[in-house]
Amino acid sequence: MRNGKLSEEAKTFVVQALACFDPLGVIVKTLQADFDVSITPQSVEAYDPNKRAGRNLANKWRMLFEETRKAFLENTAEIGIANRAVRLRALNRMADKAETMGNMALAAQLHEQAAKEVGESYTNRRELTGKDGGAIQVERPSAAEIAQDIESKLAGLAARGSKKSVSEKPDT
Repeated sequence: MRNGKLSEEAKTFVVQALACFDPLGVIVKTLQADFDVSITPQSVEAYDPNKRAGRNLANKWRMLFEETRKAFLENTAEIGIANRAVRLRALNRMADKAETMGNMALAAQLHEQAAKEVGESYTNRRELTGKDGGAIQVERPSAAEIAQDIESKLAGLAARGSKKSVSEKPDT
């Protein structure tokens, strides 16, 4: 295992990994596994132009970093986990495995996460809309119409009450 000296290929890997927001520890482990190089996280940080340690980074690496970062941010659709369907499938597999293992608490958490992923399925909140997504039109009677309705009902009650008293015969 070599210490500290990175090949052009390893430098390219480090710059691109940093541009894609990979953690320093992951980059260090990958360098050890794939390039047989042992390097500290602080040394890796020297390849990030956004860090103080990378302020003297060569233009070649700075441009590669910026191009990679721009492409990474623009192409998140190519990253599987950025797609909701991919995340839901993974959650489904994990929930199935948790249930098989008898870990019902984890399975419940995964089901909750999937419901949240779908959006608004986890809550009791329901959004209703009217025609073409607009507001729901509610027809409310005016105060005059309400008053007239109440008066007619009272008149109907009074009329029934007077008929009842006429038809009743006093006890003798």
